[in-house]
Order: sequence, then C-alpha cells, then structure tokens
Amino acid sequence: MHLLTIFLADNTHWINFDVRSFATQFWNNTFDGLTYGAIYALVALGYTLVYGVLNLINFAHSEVFIVGAYAVFFTLSALGFGPSTPDLNVASLVLDLVLACCAAMVVSGAMAVVLERVAYRPLRRRNVPRLVFLITAIGASFTIQSLIFAWRGANPEQAVNMFRPHVIFTAFGANIDDQQLTIFVAALILMVIVDLFINRTRFGRGIRAVAQDPDTATLMGVNRERIIVMTFLVGGLLAGAAALFYIMKVPSGVVYNGGFTLGIKAFAAAVLGGIGNVRGALLGGLLLGVIGNYGQTLLGDGRWTDVVAFVVLVAILIFRPTGVLGESLGKARA
Repeated sequence: MHLLTIFLADNTHWINFDVRSFATQFWNNTFDGLTYGAIYALVALGYTLVYGVLNLINFAHSEVFIVGAYAVFFTLSALGFGPSTPDLNVASLVLDLVLACCAAMVVSGAMAVVLERVAYRPLRRRNVPRLVFLITAIGASFTIQSLIFAWRGANPEQAVNMFRPHVIFTAFGANIDDQQLTIFVAALILMVIVDLFINRTRFGRGIRAVAQDPDTATLMGVNRERIIVMTFLVGGLLAGAAALFYIMKVPSGVVYNGGFTLGIKAFAAAVLGGIGNVRGALLGGLLLGVIGNYGQTLLGDGRWTDVVAFVVLVAILIFRPTGVLGESLGKARA
C-alpha cells in the first residue's frame, strides 16, 4: 500500500500517510535532515551551556541568533551578494564566507554578553527566584524582536544566495551537494572544538565546576562571573556561526522574528539530547532535523514538520525525562 489514510471522527477530514514517498526519499531526507539538524545543534549548545551553568532557560538566545543572521546579511550584501548567485572562484567565495561568519560571531557574541550583563546579572545579584529569570528571558526576547521590527520592519530581507549547490557524490541513491557537506562538516568541527574546550581547557574546567557546585567552585578560586560571561559568549559565537549556515540553507530567512521558530526547535533539540549535555545537544539537533524531514514527507505537507518533531520529543521524554544522553555538564538537578 503506497497511501495509508486515517479518517477522523467526522469522516470529512483525513490524514494521508504517503508511505511510497517516504521510502523513495528516505536517504535524501536523512542527509538533508542532518544538515538542518547541525544548525539546530549549534544553537542548542547555547541553551545547554547556559542551563548547565545557571540552571536558566535563556529564551532570548533565539534573538542572539537572529542578530547574527542580520550581520551575515549586511556583510554579504556589502560584498556584492544578492538574489543572484555571484560568479566567484573558490578562494574568493571562501574568504567572503569567512568574513561573514566572523562578523556574525562577533555580533552574536557581543549580543549574548550584553544580554547577560543587562538582563540577568542584576537579577543574580539580588538573588531573585528562578521564575523571575524565566520571565525576564521571555521579555528580553520580545524586546529585541520589537527593536529589530522598528529598525527593519516586518518584511524579510532580500535573499542572499552564496553559491549554487553542486553534487559532490551519491550515497544510497541520494545526491550529496557541496552546500550540505559544508554546513554539516563545519558545524561538526565547531561542536568538536566546543567539546574539547569544555573538557580539556582551564575555562572548560571552570564551567564544569560552576555547573556542578558554584559555591565550592568560588571557594576554590574560580571566578564565577567570568565563567558565566564566557559561557554566554561561547553560546553567542556558536549562534553566529549557525546564522551563516542557516542563511546559506535559507537565503531569504532574515526577518525580525525569524529566530523564534528555530530557537524553539533548538531548545527542543537540547531537551531531547539532555539539556546540560554538550554531546546531547549535538545528538538532539541531528535527531530533530531528521525526524522533521521524515514527518514532512510521510504526511505530504511541510506544515507537519514541526508537529512530528515535537510529538516525538514528548514521546521520548515520557520514557526518559532527562533526554537521550541525560544531563552531564553539571550535577543532575531535582
């Protein structure tokens, strides 16, 4: 059976499961889903790092991502990119993309540090309840959105096409192009660097110490405030890199509220993998990207992508509330 139909109670609406399309596009959806999943994972790392250190869900992190996307747009526009794909040699293209990535990382990193300084640090000094942090994060998110809306308006910016994808090789009958390969490999390299930074460097040890027991870490000479700022900075830098990859994949994706949906997906990826777990953010992002693509094809409508991904998230958390890999950056919290 190629099309499985489920009728609803009123017999007038139905849900179609296109099994044939799912089977024929399985590997295409898998590899494309890994590309989107790598982007989700980079943003998810910002959520998981801040949660691990402060036990705070930084819902304004989606706006840290979108200001990086605007930095990518303005940088590439200044370099001559637009709706038409430019005719550049490889060296020039790589240089331009590196410049755009650096600009996005600087802007997003600075935005994350300013957010910590203005929105969260005064609350920490007053020892306010955790609920106040959550409300502040949501308020900061809408404030930044409103400021961007007042500056740029509601319409998306024009598309910035960086390069036309070319097929590099074929695997299991699916074409893998240079765009997919660039995004996935670059994101994976960044995530490996972050993992090594957390586990092998002095600052990484400080982050893990503050995540496990901030009071004891302070008594042992760890500068807690510096560690917190560093955590926000690292999350912001990764969000900036993710912004470049996102615009590479979705050239017309720069809009004032464009980070909201992606931020929710990235947060879901962090929870799915185990929020507070750096490797869990990677796994959760990849799983969410792939599952979303499967659902879109199986149900024959792109609007089901997010529905399927979040249904699977809820189902997994019912059986494993700490996520697939659990929490590891700091101690498990009751």
